[in-house]
Amino acid sequence: MIKPDLLLHPTPGGLYCPIGDFYVDPVRPVGRALITHGHSDHARSGHAHVLATRQTLDIMAIRYGEDFAASSQAAGFGETINVNGVSVRFHPAGHVLGSAQIEIEKDGTRIVVSGDYKRGVDPTCASFEPVPCDVFITEATFGLPVFHHPPPAGEIEKLLTSLRQFPERSHLIGAYALGKAQRVISLIRRGGYDQPIYIHGSLAKLCDYYESEGIDLGELRPATTEDKKSGSLKGAVVIGPPSAFNDRWARRFEDPLPIFASGWMMVRQRAKQRGVELPLVISDHCDWPELLDTIREVKPQEVWVTHGREEALVRWCELSGIAARPLHLVGYEDEGD
Repeated sequence: MIKPDLLLHPTPGGLYCPIGDFYVDPVRPVGRALITHGHSDHARSGHAHVLATRQTLDIMAIRYGEDFAASSQAAGFGETINVNGVSVRFHPAGHVLGSAQIEIEKDGTRIVVSGDYKRGVDPTCASFEPVPCDVFITEATFGLPVFHHPPPAGEIEKLLTSLRQFPERSHLIGAYALGKAQRVISLIRRGGYDQPIYIHGSLAKLCDYYESEGIDLGELRPATTEDKKSGSLKGAVVIGPPSAFNDRWARRFEDPLPIFASGWMMVRQRAKQRGVELPLVISDHCDWPELLDTIREVKPQEVWVTHGREEALVRWCELSGIAARPLHLVGYEDEGD
């Protein structure tokens, strides 16, 4: 077996495979990039060649333009691709549409890079599939024992209850444009809400793409009214990126009730800082128990933690008899939290 560090190791540009001469989710333009998913902290433009799932390539084209890379190649889930003598396979990560874990194998050593992932059921993307490996490289966005996320259906019921209690108020939901917004819309529909949902213009292309991939989001309308007195969005559900709630766009609605859908809404101070009146704890990342369950399931000899709350997860692994270390990678945020 080849030593894991010789197969993959951290560099200032990201995780690098010297044998295959490629990077995974590099933070700057490189010759060959393998991309786990379309969030901007993992998928950047300007690479010479990109290997990713078809849906991730489509999403990158929507976000960055058709010329986001000099060339690209689509990888099907479970398909083995030879990259300069290294076997590479993509497996569902359950994070957003097209998201993947990347399995890297050479001379009997198997490393799996999780990217960002979640374990809960989500009809807007393929579900996470555990992949046994020698080294599991995991994120730890919510890698602290305090994080136990509630079932999302219960969070959506809070929204539906608020709509009944305050029918005169526009319910403005902050949700990231890729993945979170579409998941929240799908959850609202599954909760029985069949009225039109109004969306910020920045969500339109991605929502259209999800629809084209067979994900039913119901009737969506542009949230473009300029007349504050019209009352046209009185009692409506309006979804936009969190950044839009600090500009003129948010001030056009009827007595807006500010809402934010995020795993971070477990932290009351974060909700208070954002001026959130109705926090919805809905995350596209694993919580603490799910991180531990995943490690137990894939049974790695080593765990490397890429970003997030690294130290607590490393310590748990060590106490469980699993070799572990933090990678201290920089440049990865929580866009899809």
